[in-house]
Amino acid sequence: MATQAELTKWFMELRNPIRRWLATRSSVPTADLDDLAQEVFLRLLRYSDDVVVENPHRYLFRIAANVANEWRERSRNRLPHEESWLKDLEEDPDRDLFRLLEREETATELYAAIEQLPERQQYVLLEHALGELTYQQIADKMGLTHRTVLRDLTRAYAGIRLILGVAQPANRHSRQVRKIV
Repeated sequence: MATQAELTKWFMELRNPIRRWLATRSSVPTADLDDLAQEVFLRLLRYSDDVVVENPHRYLFRIAANVANEWRERSRNRLPHEESWLKDLEEDPDRDLFRLLEREETATELYAAIEQLPERQQYVLLEHALGELTYQQIADKMGLTHRTVLRDLTRAYAGIRLILGVAQPANRHSRQVRKIV
């Protein structure tokens, strides 16, 4: 159909005119104009090389008309949210307070468990979880190897699970079964 250079030239020349045409003739919101203009050129790229286009400008605007018509049809068939659905999504303030208290209780238990870990495991865990440092950054900071940091972090997580009494599944399959049942 056209070479890459021709397509690039058409895009540079016709992108704004197509956007303006879409804005004036198809009641497309401004926020969607760039998406629809891009769709026009993407569709042009999808056509086979066997198609001969005598007037590329007219052809692009025909594609633009089709894209706009399809957009209008989709937006017309879009159903608004029912009021009952929105009410189901609203948060219960009492439930939020309950969640907050649960999180605080969990955080207290977690910090108590962390305090029972060896000092280096505590440091590695807190630097990784709260300091958001990578294993290598922690290793460099502490003068350790990457592998040692990984081992300490693994042992810290295992230690916390042991202290909190959280069972660790034997494998992924058993974890899935436990969630389903």
